[in-house]
Amino acid sequence: MKVRLLGWTPDPEQTVAAAARLCYSSRSVDELREEMSPAEAHRLIRMLIDRGHTSPLEHAVFHFGVEGISRVTSHQLVRHRIASYSQQSQRYVTFKRPLDYVIPPVVTARGYEEQFKGFMNECWRMYVSLLRAGIPAEDARYVLPGAVCTRLVLSMNARELLDVFFPLRTCLRAQWEIRLMANLMLKQCRGVAPVLFEKAGPSCRRWGSCPEENRQCVLWRRTHGDGKR
Repeated sequence: MKVRLLGWTPDPEQTVAAAARLCYSSRSVDELREEMSPAEAHRLIRMLIDRGHTSPLEHAVFHFGVEGISRVTSHQLVRHRIASYSQQSQRYVTFKRPLDYVIPPVVTARGYEEQFKGFMNECWRMYVSLLRAGIPAEDARYVLPGAVCTRLVLSMNARELLDVFFPLRTCLRAQWEIRLMANLMLKQCRGVAPVLFEKAGPSCRRWGSCPEENRQCVLWRRTHGDGKR
């Protein structure tokens, strides 16, 4: 899996702080940006997040290039509606060589890796046979399984990342592949906007509670002791 932060709103934290300050100021946006120090911007951002007033965070947008995730994971990803996606098409792209695919670690751990690979190779052979028979790629793709890798570009704003995506997808209850992807995204977001994402993470870290009351969760027990509220 490869996840790369392709771009982001310039000065994301200063942009968010200026947007928030503008709501209660008669000054121009340029004046607000020039007069506000980074320390003041950081204090304002922390106050917004602590009080749940996170709408100004929507002005900061982050763009990611993602490769080597399975179609299983991309189907989970697009359930996040407040985002933009551009994904490699299996309809318009006719694949000329065997496709990469994701093998879940549990398959390998339980001794089924070779059988899994054999099945994937058989699916590829069927795909090639259909193409050679004149079947359009848009129909031949029906034999390609969910493990096949895909690549995409996705964009999300900081509010969606902080309040929805990271709490759900970095949680230990999230499916392992999308959890890995989300953690790679979070690490890179913190690299360019550390204050915006300093409280980002699973729900128990972001909100101080587990909405699913998953008291067997290692992180939950580490944060809350025996799990009693």
